[in-house]
Amino acid sequence: MQILRFALDDSRLVLKPVLRLRNFARLLRPGKVLLSAAAILAVRERWTARMDEIVIRGMAKWPDVPAVFGWLCLDRRGNWMIKTLAARFERIGNPAVCAFIGRNYTVDGEGRWYFQNGPQRVFASLDYTPWVYRLDDAGEGFLAHTAAAPCSIEAAYLDDAGGLLLETDLGIGAILDRDLPAVLEHLRDERGGSAEPLLEDLSRGAGVRGRVILHGRILPIASIRTADVERRFGFIARPVPRPGEPEC
Repeated sequence: MQILRFALDDSRLVLKPVLRLRNFARLLRPGKVLLSAAAILAVRERWTARMDEIVIRGMAKWPDVPAVFGWLCLDRRGNWMIKTLAARFERIGNPAVCAFIGRNYTVDGEGRWYFQNGPQRVFASLDYTPWVYRLDDAGEGFLAHTAAAPCSIEAAYLDDAGGLLLETDLGIGAILDRDLPAVLEHLRDERGGSAEPLLEDLSRGAGVRGRVILHGRILPIASIRTADVERRFGFIARPVPRPGEPEC
């Protein structure tokens, strides 16, 4: 069975058939409660609407292409990683390919995140969360690793490793480590004072809650264990095929 991939051709992404997934790897090498079904569906509809037209056409033309598992990974810094022939993961350094993956990144009804590669789903393993947020250039808002800007921030969480997570309309995501000190420094308690005492309380264990001001907005903040994030927010960090589900 042929596997379909996107290749860069004269600065455009075009669909071409290939026989082995390793050719795709060569191309990409550098040179609250569980989410409800309605919430997952809303995310899928939002991101499907943003997918590239060539991807949507491919999905319609070839609806039954087996999915790919274990080849794509999102690391904690928001880098896309691809498995090499030596079974190691390397960062994808091609900006056009990263942007293409980001535009066509979405989630299925089970909480498995994937990149829609034309008619084929390439499921992503997650080193931590399905989104990684960084400060924008002005330092007054956030951008996701896909370059999408969240429209709203619903809550914040401090994990037991000292990381900060944001729950946005896109989904749960960790703050990029290099931006974490600046974000924590600018957090204020709901009276406008330093949030450091509250953060210290949060760091002592799960179950602590409070409210902080972030970029002028009051948000609930709570402590959370790193090990609980996947279950709490209803995503699957290491997606695998369902019994009987075909894969490449």
